[in-house]
Amino acid sequence: MQKMKRIVYVVFTFLMLTSCGEYHRALNRGTTDEQYKMAIKMYEAEKYNRALRLFEKITPSYRGKPQMERIQYMVANSNFNEKNYGIAGYYFGRFSDNYPKSSKREEADFLSALSYFKAAPSYTKDATNINKAINAFQSFIDRYPDSPKLAEANKYYRDLRYMLESKSFEIAKNYYKTAGTDPRNYRAAVVAFDNLLSDYLGTTYKEEALFYRLKASHDFAVKSTARRKAERTKAAIKAYEKLKRNFPKSKYDKESEEMLSTLKEMEQEIQKQSVKS
Repeated sequence: MQKMKRIVYVVFTFLMLTSCGEYHRALNRGTTDEQYKMAIKMYEAEKYNRALRLFEKITPSYRGKPQMERIQYMVANSNFNEKNYGIAGYYFGRFSDNYPKSSKREEADFLSALSYFKAAPSYTKDATNINKAINAFQSFIDRYPDSPKLAEANKYYRDLRYMLESKSFEIAKNYYKTAGTDPRNYRAAVVAFDNLLSDYLGTTYKEEALFYRLKASHDFAVKSTARRKAERTKAAIKAYEKLKRNFPKSKYDKESEEMLSTLKEMEQEIQKQSVKS
């Protein structure tokens, strides 16, 4: 039994060394045709990194030739499997543009969008790839309304939109949190929450956004100078009314009522000062 294991190990090692030797010979000294064949062999063996090194070498020689369609797709798919998702998204997109009649175009369009989705794992980071993925999935949904991938594409699209909603909400909330050291951020928070509510109608953050919009307006009014207090108090009361119209029984009722009480007292004081003057 041990002897058989040793034989298998020796044969396996020999085949691995032979395969590596063939690859390096083709990579460094092979003709373009030999490199092309070895690239296909590496791709089919799922050795995508090796395949990419060969594809990089032969691409200039195959531009404009029939083999280029296959090469472009394999370059895109190799990058996808190597988790080079941003690069894969770009190359799948190029494949779709260059070969609009290809039988693989629908698959390439879907994988381009999916690549950008995978390149953007967190809404807290740069939204560039999120936007690319949203545009790519929207294009896929419009172009292939009968695709078996349509339901999956719609789910990814919704997930991506939620990522942007979350990013927009966190940006607005951060303006409010930092307004203690920079009062100008109260105004920035109000604008940011307004943008969230107009850009994402029906957002799941609506109640919380309206509440924080009220808080920002309230705090801005409280900390205002006498010259600006009247208009900002009025704006804050309107913010309360908007929250109440949309959510008559809000989970923030207690705190919002307390803020309204403060605003009403301020309004009465402003009116008294106005009468005196």
